[in-house]
Amino acid sequence: MNRRSNLQAILATGIAPLFVPARLLRSQTAPSNKITLGVIGVGAQGTHDMRAFLNHEDARVVAICDVNQTRIDAARHHLQEAYGRAEVRVYRDFRELNRAADVDAVLMALPVHWHSIPSADAVLQKKHIYHEKPMAMSIEESKHVRAAVRQTGVVFQFGTQQRSDLKFRWAAELALNGRLGKLREIQVGVPGGKVAPSWPEQPVPAGVDWEQWVGPAPMTPFHSDKLKRDNHENITNFSLGMISCWGIHHLDIAQWGNGTDATGPSSVEGSGEYPTEGGCDAVLSWKMRFEFTQAAPIVFANQGDEIRHGARFMGESGWIHVLRGKITASDDSILRDPQNKVGTMPVKLPASVEHTRNFLDAIRGKAKAVCDIETAVRSDTLCQLAAIALKSQRKLTWDPVAENFGSDAAANALMTHRPMRGDWRLPEL
Repeated sequence: MNRRSNLQAILATGIAPLFVPARLLRSQTAPSNKITLGVIGVGAQGTHDMRAFLNHEDARVVAICDVNQTRIDAARHHLQEAYGRAEVRVYRDFRELNRAADVDAVLMALPVHWHSIPSADAVLQKKHIYHEKPMAMSIEESKHVRAAVRQTGVVFQFGTQQRSDLKFRWAAELALNGRLGKLREIQVGVPGGKVAPSWPEQPVPAGVDWEQWVGPAPMTPFHSDKLKRDNHENITNFSLGMISCWGIHHLDIAQWGNGTDATGPSSVEGSGEYPTEGGCDAVLSWKMRFEFTQAAPIVFANQGDEIRHGARFMGESGWIHVLRGKITASDDSILRDPQNKVGTMPVKLPASVEHTRNFLDAIRGKAKAVCDIETAVRSDTLCQLAAIALKSQRKLTWDPVAENFGSDAAANALMTHRPMRGDWRLPEL
């Protein structure tokens, strides 16, 4: 009863906790019944996610993989604190971890240019996967991972943790249930890109395998600042920029509240600005518009005075604005019944209290992943379409059923992945 009361107290705040204390979730699971986890990438996001898994008694991290010894050492320290010892296998090559017979599931949290190959490889080894966002560098790669999941039937959870936050689910349910009247527009604002100095080449430290870190991306001289997430996510060798890395968070919620998880827009257009010099070259600022055949349009921009950070659902009779830790509305009366219990909102979305818990429950057959592969690819496609429209510098027509640009050969060519360096290829299905 105490455990239940504590969980209810947490939920009553309306904020899904980043970490639910292990003492509230502990079930004294026998070792033979634990879900064994391998972690590919123990940088900032990978460590964040791994620590969330450490809160669950029915899961056990048994293997980690990284090409940076400093990060391996830090991850082992966290495991030491959680388990009382740091007995975990360490790999430098993700393919070896993916083939470990005692690994049930994989957490992939690498730089974006590495998202598709290790994930598809893990899935084809029939490992369940917690795949950090965004999906990949191209639509072709995203669809390749999806095809692998469809082929093997493993559980896929996308790292869009906002779907496990009550406030975001509440906002989406209010929009879907007509509590704002007919939706007229959804506005999505996220942080823009950045300008950085041109980094001179540095010697590669002994603890970093730079050749493996760069992997399939074009080779670039080493500098320690390129290892930092807020830098490499703004370098086009390694990422599409904030239009994807931040955009996926709130575009995913816009899709959820727009009722378009299983489809996509009919057109996209917009404009953007890019750095003219320096080490970061991804898009700095942008404003895009997605039109839908049977849903509200989405306006997507870097945040500012016109488009605020978060997702704003604008209806004929009111609006809701949601971002992490906060939800506001045009009228406070709209914000009633956050748990959607009294029957005023018949449309109820899948409820998840914590994203890693939902993933583990899906593996055990107790739930469905709140952001599965089908939803993940559809949401991520909006980021990809925005990037392609900026490159094309024109309005594009999208076919959400065929998932292509119809007869527009130039736009369709931008869906394919760029040439991969060396011997790196997407694994064969």
